[in-house]
Amino acid sequence: MLYHPVVEKIKNILVKNNLWFETFEHEPVMTSEEAAKVRLEYTLHQGAKAIIIRVKITESNKRFVMLVFPADMRFDNKKVKEIFNAKDIRFATPEEIRKISGGVETGGIPPFGNLFGLEVLVDNGLFENEKIIFNAGDRRYSIAMKSADYKSLVNPLIFR
Repeated sequence: MLYHPVVEKIKNILVKNNLWFETFEHEPVMTSEEAAKVRLEYTLHQGAKAIIIRVKITESNKRFVMLVFPADMRFDNKKVKEIFNAKDIRFATPEEIRKISGGVETGGIPPFGNLFGLEVLVDNGLFENEKIIFNAGDRRYSIAMKSADYKSLVNPLIFR
């Protein structure tokens, strides 16, 4: 089956660094809850939910960033605004996501924002898991890996 090139890019990084991982091919999923139903060996809390937001500090200071958190947690608009001391934040549109990621569809975004030139912030709750799992650039393909390896590869800012 043909997947988005980001899938191979992530697998190549993991192989090159000699890291443990496993892969899953499945029906297309859009939400973390749908993904958890096809990843039976993993819990919703182990799912690494990646979202891209636009942060507006001032009219001239706007940028896209990636937030990653356990899939059983909810996005906290107020908290994120506080973290960035932002005037406004919003979710990236599907068109913006495709442009930033080279064509990855909403629901398939992997938590590797560094591959797209994005600053990555991760909720420290994700690292309560020895292993995490995520859509790897395609809604039909997931990768599981050790959370400590993810942390060392992506080098995210960690928040609560």
